[in-house]
Amino acid sequence: MAIQIISGDITRQRVDAIVNAANSSLLGGGGVDGAIHRAGGPDILEACRELRRGHYGKGLPTGQAVATTAGRLDARWVIHTVGPVYAVTQDRSELLASCYRESLAVADELGAASIAFPAVSAGVYGWPATSAAEIAVSTVRETATNVQVIRFVLYSEDVLAAFRRAMD
Repeated sequence: MAIQIISGDITRQRVDAIVNAANSSLLGGGGVDGAIHRAGGPDILEACRELRRGHYGKGLPTGQAVATTAGRLDARWVIHTVGPVYAVTQDRSELLASCYRESLAVADELGAASIAFPAVSAGVYGWPATSAAEIAVSTVRETATNVQVIRFVLYSEDVLAAFRRAMD
């Protein structure tokens, strides 16, 4: 497995699966979630609505992952995962690690050879970049998967630097 860390726009990645840092409603939002829905078009939202009509009527639980079409993105699938909101008073690290493990498990079920991750929870959910990077990198390294290329696509310089440090 090759782990890559790059600066860029996750919606422009040519991979089998793009991971969306979704909110539990699966109906779009801000940050990465909003960008993926805007770039991918209405097919992603419709697929998410279909999931809501089925098994995920109350929303996707934190730490889990589910796949939809990628719509107009240069990917085959979007894997939606709900990261935890950072809390000083509660260790939610296992939930964050679960986002990466579950996303890789879904990618394996789909037969994806390549995947692009954002820094789950490191944006509006307030997770400190250094901790988010350490959890993300160590989790993908420790997770058995058939995915051959795991790419972290990071938007801000501080998060990019944190992921590069975590790789060392």
